[in-house]
Amino acid sequence: MKTFHSDISNKEFPISEKVSAKTIRHSILMAIQRDYPQFSHESYLALSELNYYRNKVVSDYLVKEIGELSELEKTVLDSVSSNKTLTDKIDSEEEKVLTVGERIADKVASFGGSWTFIISFGVFIFIWIVVNIYWLFNKGFDPYPFILLNLILSCLAALQAPVIMMSQNRQEQKDRDRSKNDYMINLKSELEIRTLHEKIDHFIMDQQQELLELQKVQIEMMNDILNQLEKKKSR
Repeated sequence: MKTFHSDISNKEFPISEKVSAKTIRHSILMAIQRDYPQFSHESYLALSELNYYRNKVVSDYLVKEIGELSELEKTVLDSVSSNKTLTDKIDSEEEKVLTVGERIADKVASFGGSWTFIISFGVFIFIWIVVNIYWLFNKGFDPYPFILLNLILSCLAALQAPVIMMSQNRQEQKDRDRSKNDYMINLKSELEIRTLHEKIDHFIMDQQQELLELQKVQIEMMNDILNQLEKKKSR
């Protein structure tokens, strides 16, 4: 297998990873030259080394635009540098086992905000009033103005409200986590698109160099043919 030595680390790499400095974007080339001033347009490095400096330039760009990198940006950069997907991490975070209190809060909030609860509780109140006024002639266990019923309603509201708020707070936390996940995915997509542009530019430059080499070979062949024709004519 053919190999070459990188002008940065002087390590040996496969020839398939060889990258010419002429094909590197100016911003990345400047970052390399800050660490290795001897690196010039005639130098070569490995693709893995180029990817390291690509990630470094991206990290510096994020620090400049956003400020100090948060854990979200660091997670995205780690994902880009290690070529891992973020969905696995997001799925593992979302697979949180709910506690008994959280499950009860969700069920209470789901039932308390449904037409089933409204209709059934309305029927309960109607039966309560009818029983006390018409059946027990307003002399039953809770005559008008239904002080016991008001006490039950007040206690129910006092207990139901914090339980529903618990469920809403947990839902808001899920929404915040989902927003963070969306932000990380969008940020990684932007960085991947930038990297893709770099790779396409590198591919185009390689093709252009190959075409130039082919053209040089063809010109040399044409010159040889012309020289041979001139020799034949001179004879």
